[in-house]
Amino acid sequence: MDNPLLKYSAKDYFFKAALCHFIVDELNAKLALEKYEEMFPAFTDSRECKLLKKLLEAHEEQNSEAYTEAVKEFDSISRLDQWLTTMLLRIKKSIQGDGEGDGDLK
Repeated sequence: MDNPLLKYSAKDYFFKAALCHFIVDELNAKLALEKYEEMFPAFTDSRECKLLKKLLEAHEEQNSEAYTEAVKEFDSISRLDQWLTTMLLRIKKSIQGDGEGDGDLK
């Protein structure tokens, strides 16, 4: 990342790419996040990276309240656009869907 213009946009691209990986599955998102932090160490301290880590933790714990709280906190500082809102809702539904599926099996 020698180009200063790429550095400026990198955190946004990494954030969106990690969300796409998250849609596929949690492990995909974790691996992508680690890769992005290696590629661009400044990403580690960004609000976007911190949000992703909170979302991954909430997803692991199947805690939709923690997930929602993390998104609200992020949204209070940086308004979410339509694309981000859609992606975040899809991920949240996977938390709720997983929890509901377990109840049906018992």
